[in-house]
Amino acid sequence: MCDKINGMKRNRYVGSGALTREQFLFHETRIVAGLMTEGLSDAEIFDKIYNENLFQFPTERSVKTIMDACVRRLHALDNDILVQAIAGQPVEVAKQICLYAMMKQSTLMWDFMLTVIGGKFRQNDLSFSKKDVTVFLLGLQEQDDTVAKWSAATLVKIRQVIMKTLMDTEYIDNLNTTRLNMILLSRVLEVGIRENHDEAVFPAFNYFE
Repeated sequence: MCDKINGMKRNRYVGSGALTREQFLFHETRIVAGLMTEGLSDAEIFDKIYNENLFQFPTERSVKTIMDACVRRLHALDNDILVQAIAGQPVEVAKQICLYAMMKQSTLMWDFMLTVIGGKFRQNDLSFSKKDVTVFLLGLQEQDDTVAKWSAATLVKIRQVIMKTLMDTEYIDNLNTTRLNMILLSRVLEVGIRENHDEAVFPAFNYFE
């Protein structure tokens, strides 16, 4: 989980705790993606969102925090076509791409989607519940110095974010589910993943070559 650089451990999950406040952010990411496709700079995007209250958040600080998260995810895609797709494709397609963007920006989400969700799809095991998320997070605590320091409340909140994200992207029907839904990878995202040479992520979207 960690690499050593100059005798110091580089931790994979530094910053992952931000999921507790950033969450899936589909609506907000779609807005930012639309403004990006218009050619606006990050500063211009912030001004437009804040001045026109596009996020409908109460404070400048909350707008800035969430906009920064959306921008990081969209930049992590490093793919203009996928950014345009988030802005203009049907909701179900755009949500899949937003999940991929979230994974690209969050090591924790990347590892969870590949090891837990991708693992279940690979084994054709559609059983799933909150317990699977809890077991994943507890396993990280045993292996990773940063995650080991997270409070019980932080772990619960991250589990809630993961579960809500799975529900928003139709991997599960509700938060008390006992079963995963079958997922069909959109063609737009498949092409984008290949362009990014990220084929390793395919199992998270129930796609196997």
